[in-house]
Amino acid sequence: MVKHSRAKIFIKDILNHTPFVKAVVLLVILWFCFSAAMFFAESGAQGSGITTFGEALYWSVAACSTAGIAPVPVLGISKLIGGIWIIVGSALFFGTIVATITTYFMRPLQRPDKQIIEIIEYNLEQLETLSIEELDLLRETVEGLISHMEYLKERHPTKTK
Repeated sequence: MVKHSRAKIFIKDILNHTPFVKAVVLLVILWFCFSAAMFFAESGAQGSGITTFGEALYWSVAACSTAGIAPVPVLGISKLIGGIWIIVGSALFFGTIVATITTYFMRPLQRPDKQIIEIIEYNLEQLETLSIEELDLLRETVEGLISHMEYLKERHPTKTK
């Protein structure tokens, strides 16, 4: 049960604190736009392998995958559209992966002195969605933090903020 909760927290963290959702939405919008542009550019062209919108959608996924299995556009404007899509689509797709991973793993390093406070604040904002196990873990963490703070105050009574 705890692993399942951690997985849910991980997914929520990815969705809330990384550019993943925005980049995927942008990628899907661009996919449809470039597919439509390719379909309209190639429709009616003699010898074109892209004769339906479905084939244009397939073409844009295959072209962006860089597997070399996409039908080759016939017209010059179609080749230009295809070249732009391959560059933009690939950069956005692979950039999304790299940005999401980087953002997720760099978050704790951004301000280590404030990390505990941010985690507690985040969990307090999410109280209604936390499970009993997560609430117990949060309680134990806060109690440990309070004990440590009291210890530090006893050890250094003049260094209080």
